[in-house]
Amino acid sequence: MGNAYALYTKPDVTPNPENKPSFDPNFGFEGKPRKERVMIATEAEMVSAMLPLEDRDYCAHKLLKYRACRADVFPWLYKCHHDKHEYLTCEYEDYILRMKEFERERRLLERQKRINKKQAASE
Repeated sequence: MGNAYALYTKPDVTPNPENKPSFDPNFGFEGKPRKERVMIATEAEMVSAMLPLEDRDYCAHKLLKYRACRADVFPWLYKCHHDKHEYLTCEYEDYILRMKEFERERRLLERQKRINKKQAASE
């Protein structure tokens, strides 16, 4: 059923992927804080390579490397299989991380709702 179904059935605890997280990124992580994600490819590099907006993500630097390899070794594109694999692996790991963040946000929203309900009942 996916996110659209949850958005209509439980809109108060379903996070909107377009919005920033509403909780502290280090909430629940005792000890060392979580490592912040950093873009490696600069905006100027992505503009000069004419990357479409949908490809300007945390894996853009690997895509730029893969495209450069393809341009360098054409027509022997099989020589760039390692760059393609690195890029696709990065995209997969980015997807997994985004889904984990979505689920974390959803669980924290449900937790907040339970706490608010308990406080309202005790008053």
